[in-house]
Amino acid sequence: MSAGDDHARVSMRINVPADVAFKFFTQNIEQWWRRGPRYRNSSGDQGMICLESGVGGRLFESVTVAGQNSIIEIGRISVWDPPRRLVFNWRNVNFSATEHTEVEVLFEASGTATNVIVTHSGWSAIRADHPVRHGAKVEQFLRAQGDWWAEQLRSLDRKLGMNLCQGRPDEVH
Repeated sequence: MSAGDDHARVSMRINVPADVAFKFFTQNIEQWWRRGPRYRNSSGDQGMICLESGVGGRLFESVTVAGQNSIIEIGRISVWDPPRRLVFNWRNVNFSATEHTEVEVLFEASGTATNVIVTHSGWSAIRADHPVRHGAKVEQFLRAQGDWWAEQLRSLDRKLGMNLCQGRPDEVH
């Protein structure tokens, strides 16, 4: 993990080809995106994360509270280049309508494996006293963002490995 003035970057080597990694990342996001208040807007198993394919597609969470379904848009895809690259803007639930950051996910083939590299940037546009920062100084906050994405990539690797063991590496549920 590295942290610059404006971004957090993490990478993980996943032992599948890039096309399988990209497909699983995008089509099976509900399987690998971690649960809990640190990762989702819903509590427990009440919500579902979805990623719509293609430029303009949404990354959103569908949440049911007191019998009412709500959609919380987390981002919109600006680059869709399977199996190499995915870019989407990112909005935390407490961001204003004009606040967003950017997430770039690269899938770099390395023999029969893939290096998945996530760069979450644009944090300099979010004010220093914004609640999303939890009062942390810039370096500490970016390190925490890197740790957050590292946990997500470990979950991706685990879930993809479980599907491989069951003979369905790119199965969509």
